[in-house]
Amino acid sequence: MDGAMKLHEYQAKQIFSNYGIPIPNGTVARTPAEAAEAVASYGGRGVVKAQVHAGGRGLAGGVKVVGSPQDGSEFAGGLLGSHLVTHQTDANGVPVDQVLVEELADIATEMYVAITMDRNHRGPVLIASAAGGMSIEEVAATNPDAIVTEVVEPGLGLMPFQCRRVAARLGMSGATARQGADVISALYRIFADNDCSLVEVNPLIVTGEGGVVALDAKMDVEDDALFRHSDLRELRDRSQEDQLEARAADDDIAYVSLDGSVGCLVNGAGLAMATLDVANAAGAAPANFLDVGGGATEEKVATAVGIILSDPKVDRVLVNIFGGILRCDVAARGIVMAYEEQQATQPLVVRMLGTNLVEGKEILAQSTLNVTFTDTLTEAAAALSTSAGGRG
Repeated sequence: MDGAMKLHEYQAKQIFSNYGIPIPNGTVARTPAEAAEAVASYGGRGVVKAQVHAGGRGLAGGVKVVGSPQDGSEFAGGLLGSHLVTHQTDANGVPVDQVLVEELADIATEMYVAITMDRNHRGPVLIASAAGGMSIEEVAATNPDAIVTEVVEPGLGLMPFQCRRVAARLGMSGATARQGADVISALYRIFADNDCSLVEVNPLIVTGEGGVVALDAKMDVEDDALFRHSDLRELRDRSQEDQLEARAADDDIAYVSLDGSVGCLVNGAGLAMATLDVANAAGAAPANFLDVGGGATEEKVATAVGIILSDPKVDRVLVNIFGGILRCDVAARGIVMAYEEQQATQPLVVRMLGTNLVEGKEILAQSTLNVTFTDTLTEAAAALSTSAGGRG
């Protein structure tokens, strides 16, 4: 995972509603018949939205306004059980197991509002724009002046005057501005109370009667804070996650899937980043970032290597271990264990330094694995450029 647990739109909207933020009436449907029934309950018209952990659903054909229950059934039937590919997914897309059917909204104005963490300001920031319904990246590139930013002082939180100022800059006035400020304030409370890394509404709309409604909802909850939120943990949808990343997270292994073909086993985040640079320099793109940690056991190393070898893109493996708390012999036995369990044949390029280096090398050398030993990162890069293929 990317360090945050994502919620589906319908899940985030329920939380929004709990904080007093107006949302459209909606029903989650898991069959075409349920979608048709929901559309009928909203007067025979509605909007059907694929529930996936990815943006860009509308452009990808995952959102449609339907004019009858039959249309709702047919559109939902085409989505349910399929994989939706958007600009935020890989080529395989993400599975659609449910759709959200909502009543149509009376849209007078669309706006964008989000709260996220900003490294430059070392804390939360509120980002808003009157150009709602569009990609905020597109707005930033084409019309940066249209983006409003309010830096939040963590010790104070988002202040009422900031909420009012943003509402005014979004073009709200009167009772609408007061409600808009209340909604923005509630969004920040959601962000803070639930340890979010992102809360986003695109679009936040003003209706023809001047009401403010969250037409969309996105929440990302920081992984490291989930121990404080058992209720949110229950909302996790594993089907939307990279399966190897989810498996690694369960075993407390820092792992991120990448697009290359070189599997990387490293202990230490800084060393892992350097290892990725080495692989790229050799013209061999990494298949993953993986930090097995300093205190890993043989079993944990074997699990990590097993995850690497389970990636069908991996045609060789680079091991870069600095033996300290994790001794080189422990790492070596874990590597051999994983290869034998999976009957894998991908070539190994191994650079080991530190505690029990000799023993670690002996374990690998006496195994049946195709191992190339190197002493420096430069040598490892050269070895990577000549070792490829061999997938079992």
